[in-house]
Amino acid sequence: MQFIENRTYDELQIGDTAELTRTLRPQDIELFAAVSGDVNPAHVDQEYASSDMFHRVIAHGMWGGALISAVLGTELPGPGTIYLNQSISFRAPVGVGDTVTIRVTVREKNDKHHHVTLDCECINQDGKTVIEGQALVIAPTKKVRRPRVPLPEVHIHERGARFNDLIRATAALTPVRTAVVHPCDSLSLEGAIQAGAKGLIVPVLVGPRAKIEAAAAETGCDLSGIEIVDVPHSHAAAETAVALARAGKVDMLMKGNIHTDELLKPVMNKETGLRTERRMSHVFALDVPDYPKPLLISDAAINIFPDLQTKRDIVQNAIDLALALGIELPRVALLSAVENVTASIPSTVDAAALCKMADRGQITGGALDGPLAFDNAVSRSAAEAKGIHSEVAGQADILIVPDLEAGNMVAKQLIYLAGADAAGIVLGARIPIVLTSRADGVMSRLASAAMAQLFFHRRLMGDMS
Repeated sequence: MQFIENRTYDELQIGDTAELTRTLRPQDIELFAAVSGDVNPAHVDQEYASSDMFHRVIAHGMWGGALISAVLGTELPGPGTIYLNQSISFRAPVGVGDTVTIRVTVREKNDKHHHVTLDCECINQDGKTVIEGQALVIAPTKKVRRPRVPLPEVHIHERGARFNDLIRATAALTPVRTAVVHPCDSLSLEGAIQAGAKGLIVPVLVGPRAKIEAAAAETGCDLSGIEIVDVPHSHAAAETAVALARAGKVDMLMKGNIHTDELLKPVMNKETGLRTERRMSHVFALDVPDYPKPLLISDAAINIFPDLQTKRDIVQNAIDLALALGIELPRVALLSAVENVTASIPSTVDAAALCKMADRGQITGGALDGPLAFDNAVSRSAAEAKGIHSEVAGQADILIVPDLEAGNMVAKQLIYLAGADAAGIVLGARIPIVLTSRADGVMSRLASAAMAQLFFHRRLMGDMS
C-alpha cells in the first residue's frame, strides 16, 4: 500500500524540495475544462488554437497552478498544510505532449505562526521555466501518515462525436430523396428538416398537411420549398410513402410520428411492398462511452425468433452496413450465454453454423466468431481470461443477438445504463428505411439518415454482397 506522509514545521529545513512530473495529455485539458467550465477556445478548439498566437492547443494556466497545489498538499509540507497565498507568473505556454516538472523549495520559515514560504516553479522538457512564483502556507505541526487514496477512473466522452463523424463522412455525397412518413410532431419534423439542411436527404413530407404545418409552426421550421404529400392519416401516409418508393420517386423512407408496425406493414406486403429475397432486419448503431468505436447490434426490432436462414440475412445486412460506414473488415460476434457449442442452447448451434456458412462463402465481407458471451465479445481481458483468441473476441464491431428480446434488452441497457447514443435503420428492403424511436432526439435522426445515405450510395455503386 502507498502512503502520503507530511513533513512537520519542525522537520522542515530551508532548501528542502519536492517535485512531481506530468506530461500534458488532451484528456487533462478536457477534464480541467469540464471541472472549471473554462472553454476558452485556446484550450479546447483545435481550429481556433492553430490560428492563435501559440499556433496550438495549450493548457489552462491554472492547470500548472493545480499541480503546484498537489505538491504542497501531498509532498511538501504534505497533509495538514493550509494554503494561505500563491503568486504565479506565467512565462511560457504548455502544449499537449509537453512534460513539466513542478518543484517547490522551502525559502523562509516563521516560527510565530508556523508560516512557510516556498519558491514554486514549473520547468518543461527543454529546461525552460513556464511558471514561477511563491506560496505561503501554514505548515502542519503534527505528523500525518495516511494511505494514498486511489483516484477514481474517469472517462471523457463527447456526446455525439462519432455521430458527427458519420455526418461528416457524407459531405461528398448527393442528398437522397426521402419520404418522411407522418412527420406530425416537432421531433420528427425537425429531424427531417435538419437532415435536409445538412445535405443528407431531400425530404418529401408525407402526412396530413394541416398537422405538418402545425408542427412546423410550433418548432419554427420553414417549410418553403419542401414538397408535402397531403394524405388524411398515418395509415395512408405509410401506404403512400411505399407507393412512392415502388414508383422510384423516393430512394429512402424515414419514420416520423408513426408506430413501427404501422410503417412496416405496407413495406412488407408481398404484392405492393418493398420486400426482396433477403429478410429485412433492423440495425442499431450505438456510440457507447466506454467502447472505443461504434457498435452495431442486430436484430432488436423486427425479427422476434429468427431461424438460421433469417440470422444469415441479419448478419449479412449488418456487415453490409458496417462496410458502408467505412469499417474495412467488420468483426461479427454471434452472441449467446456461453462460449461452447451446446445442443441444449440453440443459439450456440446457430452461431457455429453461421461461422461455417461464412467459411463457405454464404456470408461475405466480415469476420465471424461465436458463440460468444457478451463480455467476451466486447472485452479483451474477459476473452483472454477464458482462453478465447480470435480476431473478433474483445473487439467486435457487430453484435448479433439470439432473438429480438435479447437484442432489445442489450441495446436499451447500453442506452439507459451506459449512456450510449443510438441510431438505427432497417435493411433488406428495396431501399433503406430510417427507423428511430419516436422519443429519439434530432442527433439520433441525423445519424440514422447519414447511415442510410452512406448505405444507399455504396449500394448505388454496386459494392454490396
